[in-house]
Amino acid sequence: MFKFILLISLPFSCHAATIKSGPMLGHTALRGANIWIETNEPSFATLKYWKSGDKKNAQSMQAWVKEKNYNMHTFKVADLQPGLQYHYQIWVDKHPVHKKGESFSFKTQQLWMWRTDPPEFSVITGSCNFENEEAHDRAGTPYGGGYEIFDTIAKQDADMMLWLGDNWYYREVDFDSEQNMIYRASKDKGRDFLQPIFRKFPNYAIWDDHDFGPDNSGGYFIHKAKSLDIFKKIWANPSYGMPETPGTFSKVRFNDVDFFLLDDRYNRSNEHLPDGPNKHMYGTEQMMWLKNQLVASRQPFKVIVGGNQMLNDYHKFEGWDKYRYERDAFIKWLNDTKIEGVLFLSGDKHQTELLKIKRDNAYPLYELTCSPFTAGTHEKFLDKERSKPILVADTLVGEKNYCKLKFDGKRLDRNMTLESYNVDGKLLWSKKFKQSELTYSPYK
Repeated sequence: MFKFILLISLPFSCHAATIKSGPMLGHTALRGANIWIETNEPSFATLKYWKSGDKKNAQSMQAWVKEKNYNMHTFKVADLQPGLQYHYQIWVDKHPVHKKGESFSFKTQQLWMWRTDPPEFSVITGSCNFENEEAHDRAGTPYGGGYEIFDTIAKQDADMMLWLGDNWYYREVDFDSEQNMIYRASKDKGRDFLQPIFRKFPNYAIWDDHDFGPDNSGGYFIHKAKSLDIFKKIWANPSYGMPETPGTFSKVRFNDVDFFLLDDRYNRSNEHLPDGPNKHMYGTEQMMWLKNQLVASRQPFKVIVGGNQMLNDYHKFEGWDKYRYERDAFIKWLNDTKIEGVLFLSGDKHQTELLKIKRDNAYPLYELTCSPFTAGTHEKFLDKERSKPILVADTLVGEKNYCKLKFDGKRLDRNMTLESYNVDGKLLWSKKFKQSELTYSPYK
């Protein structure tokens, strides 16, 4: 008699997986929320969530966390109710991520439209987070440091976190082969000092060159498809590009403000090419998407978010001024269509500043640049930077810092306040704008 023995190959190891990074709260809407996790190996994860005070009616979701997705997964929770507090717990291979009796929490956006004035809210933002790794860094003084800034941020009272690019720094040992890129993204996002921020605020992100690929790289980077795949797996934004146009660009509506998150890398031409219609920082398709979004927006403030500075003509660093054919055509379009309430928001520069561009018969265009979190500063350039005529007085910051955007006021009379804070949370400067200051009404 023959005995047949069936051998089943199990996809996972016999050791229980654990959480490596997260949970991170991503896009949080009126009736939905994205919750991201990363485990140290393939696993089976369970999310249990409930309205505050109603745990007996908790619901749950399960998912395989797969190696092909870098052991990352985003739970997309649906059928929530607006303006409510929710609690959630997570298990990885039946082991709880939370402490016994504790839970994580988030709040859905408020359904204020046609009912009340918009809510007051604030957004923390910044760029350039360099996390030292002696084995792969350049010799000499470490470039990164001051990670306590993230402890300060995690203690802030805010409603959203917006990462402005260079959120980690690929090294030469990472981007020379695509299979090594996930190492850097996973390692640096998994740092202990970032987890409280990931768990406290809805997190949104754009990228710039260092979390895309090599320094000042663009659409010619040979591993850009891999870089895009990593970005889409490691963040929990509402969307990434459009079906016909790959990239990371997206729109976030948070209460009554529209944030247009641009991708300044995936389709970018080399900045040293001759300027003209075939040289792009954003590309024709993304520019048309942005124009359509701006025309469709009815929000009092429209924040255009990019990795590089967009309005500065008084510097030698990378920026949209190296692509003036594309940029100037867009500024002319803004003038012609009379789009109101526009603010430009950028990172990359390793200094913080507010720029003001005057226009004929139109409100000035402002750009807030906020940088760096932990990377080196550009202190040696500050004297020259102070002399540029478009700098708003007393807004140049040469130390590590973060920024906050605050919105308040009645529905037709909203205010926007821009602020910069140092590592310890000390207010460095503050500028307030009324909604009426960014309209064409005074020029009619």
